[in-house]
Amino acid sequence: MLRLVLPKGSLEKATFELFADADLPVRRDSSVAYKASIADPRIDSVRILRPQEIAGYVADGLFDIGITGRDWVEETGAQVESLGELRYSKVTSNPVRIVVAVPGDSPWQKVEDLPQGVRVSSEYPELTRRFFAERGIEADIRLSYGATEAKVPDIVDVVVDITETGSALRAAGLRIVDTILTSYTEVVANPGACADPEKRHAMDQILTLLQGVLEARGKVLVKLNVTADRLEGVIGKLPAMKTPTVNELYGGSGFAVETVVPKNEINVLIPDLKDAGATDIIELPLSKIIH
Repeated sequence: MLRLVLPKGSLEKATFELFADADLPVRRDSSVAYKASIADPRIDSVRILRPQEIAGYVADGLFDIGITGRDWVEETGAQVESLGELRYSKVTSNPVRIVVAVPGDSPWQKVEDLPQGVRVSSEYPELTRRFFAERGIEADIRLSYGATEAKVPDIVDVVVDITETGSALRAAGLRIVDTILTSYTEVVANPGACADPEKRHAMDQILTLLQGVLEARGKVLVKLNVTADRLEGVIGKLPAMKTPTVNELYGGSGFAVETVVPKNEINVLIPDLKDAGATDIIELPLSKIIH
């Protein structure tokens, strides 16, 4: 039914892991193959291409649905429908940013300080051109094919580059003075395919699985027992997503409590629960959370 295109390159490993965790493992003959398959009746074919190209191909109808960054949708101006964000990336779950960076020792503190004719290197020439034009700055924009941060100051004056943590720019002696765009990974679809009820339903089901995996990451299920006289004290310790589930135990001997909590709090939470009177505490991993 669906022709799917996935990103090759820096997002490739994280994307494949996400699909595997969603019980949609991507299978291909080798790690460098551009064709793949997913054993799911909703997915007819899978291609793996550079994220720079994906939005345009989806807009053209070569694929029904794809995963790419908002940065490349904006750069190419592709007419696609966004089905939703997938908050993961190659390093963290944080978004990436397209930023303007200058040499650390330059006098420029903001974009408006840059001189007319400033030389700018970027992998995003269209976004960069629009950004500087909106601020009335005539910029000499040069397309970068990588290692953008290494071109200052002998080749260009300023770079427009992508960053997730800012560490590479700092290591290159650069200082961020503005952010052009904040970009998450997105599921994008061809508008015509979206208008097909059967395809749109399949797209929404796939998205539900992927987002369910991301929602579950970093969380665990905690189950415990507690006597009636200690119940309120235990409940007060739980940082529940909504409200914990509480069921009376057989014979009226107490209550069973379960809730979802952040994994990074569990080392403090479990001893606190025990101190508050909880017994039989169980921590369980989660695969998906579907709201």
